[in-house]
Amino acid sequence: MSPESIAHPKDLLTVGEVTARTGVAPSALRFYEAEGLITAERNRGNQRLYRRHMLRRISLILAARRLGIPLADVAEIFTTLPSDEAPSHRDWVRVSRLWKSQLEDRRRYIMNLERQLTACIGCGCLSMRSCDLLNPDDRLRTRGVGPVRLDESSARDAPA
Repeated sequence: MSPESIAHPKDLLTVGEVTARTGVAPSALRFYEAEGLITAERNRGNQRLYRRHMLRRISLILAARRLGIPLADVAEIFTTLPSDEAPSHRDWVRVSRLWKSQLEDRRRYIMNLERQLTACIGCGCLSMRSCDLLNPDDRLRTRGVGPVRLDESSARDAPA
C-alpha cells in the first residue's frame, strides 16, 4: 500500500464521497450542516468539503435516528464533543451510556403503558368487567375525559 492511499484524518471529502460512504443524501448533509450538527469547508469553486472525522458525526446521527433519539438531543451531545477532530473512545462511551439510560427509561415507560392498556384504560365506559374494580361508579369521570388513568400513570412514569 502506498503512502498516498492511506487516508489521513484531516483529508477533505466531497459531498459525493461522504454520500457514498454514509448513504446520506446531499440534502440531508445540508440539513445537518444548517442545524449545526456537522461542518463543511468550501473550496475555491464554493463546493462543500467535509473533514474525514465528520463521517463519525454522521454515523452517530444515523445511529441516534435508528434508536429514536431526537436530533435536538444529538445536537446537545455534540456540544460536548470536539468539533475539529474525531471524538475519543471515552467520548463515545459517555454518549452510549447516556443514550442507553434514555432507552431504558423509554422501555420502562412503554412497558407501563402496555400494563395500563391490558388492565383498564380508565375511560369511564364501564363496559369492561375490570372497570367495576378499577373505576367503581365511574368515579374517574370527575378527573376529566378520556383515558385518565393512562394519562396520569404515563405522566408519572414518563422519563424526564
